[in-house]
Amino acid sequence: MPDTDIAIIGAGPAGCAAAIYVTRSGLKPVVFGGAMPGGQLLLTHEIENFPGFPEPVAGAELMERMLKQCKRLGAQVLTDEVAAVDFSKHPLTLESSSGETYRAKAVIVATGAKARWLGIESEKKFMGRGVSACATCDGFFYRGKEVCVVGGGDTAVGDALFLTRFAEKIYLIHRRDALRASTVLAAKAKKNPKIVSIWNSAVQEVTGSDYVEGVKLRNVKTGEVSSLACSGVFVAIGHDPRTKMFLGQLKLDEAGYIATDSRMRTSVQGVFAAGDVADHDYQQAVTSVGSGCKAALEAERYLQTLP
Repeated sequence: MPDTDIAIIGAGPAGCAAAIYVTRSGLKPVVFGGAMPGGQLLLTHEIENFPGFPEPVAGAELMERMLKQCKRLGAQVLTDEVAAVDFSKHPLTLESSSGETYRAKAVIVATGAKARWLGIESEKKFMGRGVSACATCDGFFYRGKEVCVVGGGDTAVGDALFLTRFAEKIYLIHRRDALRASTVLAAKAKKNPKIVSIWNSAVQEVTGSDYVEGVKLRNVKTGEVSSLACSGVFVAIGHDPRTKMFLGQLKLDEAGYIATDSRMRTSVQGVFAAGDVADHDYQQAVTSVGSGCKAALEAERYLQTLP
């Protein structure tokens, strides 16, 4: 049964940042990265808002650089995933997908969150080619163009308002006849001449050749199908934190995210959480990196208190 000072679950921006800081302190963490480490950024075609990159960088390239840095500094990055954990006693134990059990004095959970998608085949085809779940990441690329935002909650309306900085017109597509967003956001969207609401409609298909050129919409009340030209489709129907394995192990908030204090500490001593798995407000690569740094520093301080 392998022992480690710190186990890091996840190898996205938060997990990699945590590993970098942990190894720089002289410790050698075990990082469970899975078969395709990198998290949600692997689905991002280009990133323009990550500090230090004057030119756009592909999400996959950014994560490849982070992983190389982790390994160069001495982190052990496994292709295994964590299948189950037991945080009821110390040392903390983790069971890998290959069946091996690891014992750790501290654990940093950085399993991230996954965007909810529409679940249609054409959506997958154009992912990174006009289909996005992050207006903050990709909005800049649609300056002067027409785009669609799918959803009716605070996230969707917030994304639509953000995109007015760049896009010429934003079609806000919602399955209902009224927004679920807060009154303030809904009022702002209604007043903005760039935002056009399309009610009682669902995206049936994303159309185009190499990149998005439009969508087919189905009216959920009449069944009528119509076409709408656009250059981008932003899916804003929410995120699901990857916290299933932590049910009954860690305290979660009402939305299912891991509850932490300002120092990234969870409800279990010695367990810390970083990145999107504990953040339903920002969900940006740079904020994940920052929280990964904080979690690593706090884990190091925790280890110093142990006999």
